Amino acid sequence: MNTEKAFVETIKQNEGLIYKVTAVYGNHAEDKKDLYQEIVLQLWKAFEKFRNQSQVSTWLYRVALNTAITRLRKDKKEGQMVTFDAGIHGLEDSYDPILEERSKNLYSHIAMLNDIEKAVVLLYLEDKSHQEIAQITGLTASNVGTRMARIKEKLKKGITKG
Repeated sequence: MNTEKAFVETIKQNEGLIYKVTAVYGNHAEDKKDLYQEIVLQLWKAFEKFRNQSQVSTWLYRVALNTAITRLRKDKKEGQMVTFDAGIHGLEDSYDPILEERSKNLYSHIAMLNDIEKAVVLLYLEDKSHQEIAQITGLTASNVGTRMARIKEKLKKGITKG
């Protein structure tokens, strides 16, 4: 299989995680599309350097999160604020207004976290272990556990206050 076909297949198999990163770090639909394209571009640039020393999803998350955080920091320097639009979150078959409202509330509070906290929460919600989160973010596993405990407390306070 040639490199281009292997890359396209990898993107197709892991498209969901790219969309999740864009959902958390993008502001509007156009921002999310642009971020998606930027992530795919960065993945393409790094694809031949991937040595299969970790899971493909771990590598993809790392590139996607680094791209999103770099772009967010660049946008902030330019005076733009990126917030989360919970509109794309509910893609389930059955609509539950209470669950939808709780999800919007949770994601609005997640949007207020700093860049690293957002990444940790996103990966935590994906059922990644502390070790996997550490590999993706570059933190230690014990630091992930500490940060996650603090993030949970911060979200709990914010949600119960609001």
